[in-house]
Parts: sequence; C-alpha cells; structure tokens
Amino acid sequence: MAWVITRLCRDCLDMSCVEVCPVDCIYEYTGDDRETFPNQLFIDPEECINCGVCEPECPWEAIFEDEQVPEVFQEDIALNAKIVEFKDDFRVPEVVDKPPPTPEQVEANKRKWGYTG
Repeated sequence: MAWVITRLCRDCLDMSCVEVCPVDCIYEYTGDDRETFPNQLFIDPEECINCGVCEPECPWEAIFEDEQVPEVFQEDIALNAKIVEFKDDFRVPEVVDKPPPTPEQVEANKRKWGYTG
C-alpha cells in the first residue's frame, strides 16, 4: 500500500507534505514532458512506507491512500507509479513557504476537478 497525490495538487504545490515525509518519497518532476507529468507533486509508491503523515498536512486535501482514491482520480494512481520508470527526471523539492489556501480556494479547486467528496 502507498499514498497517492491526486490532481488536486496540480498547480498548487504546497510543500507541507514534503516537510513531514520521513523517507523523502515525495517528488517533483524536473523534466520537459509536462503533458505526461503535470505541475504537481508525486509519491513514489516503492519508497512510501505507508505512514500517512503527509495526508493531514496537505491543505489542498490532495493525498489519499491508494485504496481510498476517489473514482474521479483513479488514473492518478498510475501517474504516481510512473515515477519509478522516470526516476532521473524527479527530485525531492526544496520546501518553499507559501500561505495556505483559504477554504474557498480548496472548495473551488475540488469543483474544478469534479470532486465532491
């Protein structure tokens, strides 16, 4: 089992989850293929120890246990898993402090991606 960062993270990139990950398994894509790997964070499922400390830290509510990923985000499971194939194009990001999103921004982001949960 592993945790998955869904597209709710896309273009938001809050680094709170990176700060708390005890095994540094949260990565950002540094390559040029933005069609395959959009601007978001990813969890390497082979490195994730299933501790779950990242999930409550995400202000965008973008992280789910792989077995609990909502239907609308199912393809994000495979997208996170692709990190294993393309490891050279990923790195643990430098943490940048950003103000947390407002509850209104979080809800607007969920609506944008069709998530009502």
